[in-house]
Amino acid sequence: MSYLGVSTSLTGRQWVGPSIEVERAAEMMAQSSDLPASVCQVLARRGVPAMEAKGFLAPTLKELLPDPRSMKDMEVAAARFLQAVRDRERIAVFADYDVDGGSSAALLIVWLREIGLQATLYVPDRIDEGYGPNVPAMQALARDHDLIICVDCGTLSHEPIAAAKGADVIVLDHHLGGETLPDCVAVVNPNRQDESGDLGYFCAAGVVFLMLVEAGRQMRDAGATGPNLMAMLDLVALATVADVAPLIEANRALVRQGLKVMAQRQRPGLVALADVSRMDAQPSTYHLGFLLGPRVNAGGRIGKADLGARLLSTDSMVEAEAMAERLDELNRERRDIENAVRAAAMEQAEERGLEAPLVWAAGEGWHPGVVGIVSSRLKEAANRPAVVIGFDGDEGKGSGRSVSGVDLGASIQRLAAEGLLVKGGGHKMAAGLTVMRDQLEPAMERLSELLAKQGAGQGGPADLKLDGMLMPGAATVDLIEQIEQAGPFGAGAPAPRYALPDLSIRFAKRVGESHLKLSLSDGLSGGIDAIAFGAFDTAMGDRLLNHGGARFHFAGRLEINTWGGRQSAQLRLDDAAEA
Repeated sequence: MSYLGVSTSLTGRQWVGPSIEVERAAEMMAQSSDLPASVCQVLARRGVPAMEAKGFLAPTLKELLPDPRSMKDMEVAAARFLQAVRDRERIAVFADYDVDGGSSAALLIVWLREIGLQATLYVPDRIDEGYGPNVPAMQALARDHDLIICVDCGTLSHEPIAAAKGADVIVLDHHLGGETLPDCVAVVNPNRQDESGDLGYFCAAGVVFLMLVEAGRQMRDAGATGPNLMAMLDLVALATVADVAPLIEANRALVRQGLKVMAQRQRPGLVALADVSRMDAQPSTYHLGFLLGPRVNAGGRIGKADLGARLLSTDSMVEAEAMAERLDELNRERRDIENAVRAAAMEQAEERGLEAPLVWAAGEGWHPGVVGIVSSRLKEAANRPAVVIGFDGDEGKGSGRSVSGVDLGASIQRLAAEGLLVKGGGHKMAAGLTVMRDQLEPAMERLSELLAKQGAGQGGPADLKLDGMLMPGAATVDLIEQIEQAGPFGAGAPAPRYALPDLSIRFAKRVGESHLKLSLSDGLSGGIDAIAFGAFDTAMGDRLLNHGGARFHFAGRLEINTWGGRQSAQLRLDDAAEA
């Protein structure tokens, strides 16, 4: 049954409230503990038993971090890494060009610098070289280095790794593995075919961190001490959130602790990036995912590929400020390019139909640096897996994003094995591919068929899941701080969303191209400000702006707005419906 009777909202969705089981569990937890009802609702939804509630609200790495040795090849990788350190070998770090790759590289570079070693950083150009190790780059690195560490890439790079003659190679990755592994010293990857998958939620930076934990243990066994790993958790937190890794189990503790480290403003790159992003509050998962992450990514998308990793690893504030400014400029350019490609892709996808198991679009000259973001937008619009491809001549490079319960990476990998793609791979929620023009239609048809077998395309717009009802007067800063104890929130752990029923609009103003700022009232003593990002991308923006005095139900997430040193509660509006 629809919540508050909303079967079709202004964005076309049905509202769904908590199940009876969740409501009962929350009530029982509230009665047996001194926790606020709103916190109990969140914990009950996450399936946390009442007796574990207090521990869940205070996640610690000591309790949640798995034994690094539970991953295959971990001891070997750490031992070879430490051998290179002891023998002062020449070490190169080959990294992917996104936030996870940049953070992973920075972890290794900073760790090595703290013990007096300088590592070589190599990040491939997205357009000229594409994703992952390539033969010429690995050959060149092998000529001048004894050890090459591939981070956030390499699991499927058999030929390039074989080409690294004369150097040892370690792979620290999290992308889906194939039936065979490249011939190298170690492939540490929780998503190898022969792993259980229990640790598959880690991003590459999490895997690198675990390798450094194991290296630290081996050093202690030998009577030595290594750098302070806790001080590096800001990099792990940034990568975990920006790579949309699920905020579950150990990731919760890594991000929670990493945010505390980041708040100390000790890393020049992150300080400069926060300042150029005009961050004026304590760092949160929102800041990592929407302010810092996109700027770090901008270098790999449309600028110099290694800029993000260099920013994150520099120990010079002057250097950091210059690189942060450049990344901010590139991020603005990226937004302009993205908007143009997004409009064309959306038009094409709508013509093809948004009801199929796969939503896709392809265009001439679409920048490969933005196709991933645009595919994410198509996925959100249709609630379907989406792929967007940019062609340069006869070759197209594309990126895909999936919906919960549909493994896109495995399907893309199968297409590559069947010869419909030049190459392709990734993980459940995101994947990359290269396809020839004459194979485009059959490849997308086959991909649609594979995704349909997993249940893609069976639903309409995603139901809007709500955690409960709240009146504006109850939405206080104190309440939000209590709810945030159940976080951090993000992928795999969505922030609680509440319905605020039967409110009038006191004030409405369009902000920028597509956002809407509102002031809402229940007509009594309660009121709350709201912001709806992208409101004018749907019918919701125009209807609320031209409300004509009508009353609405509103749904969204609560957040603390800091302005002029003062804090107030604000609703980040996701949806609305006529009351």
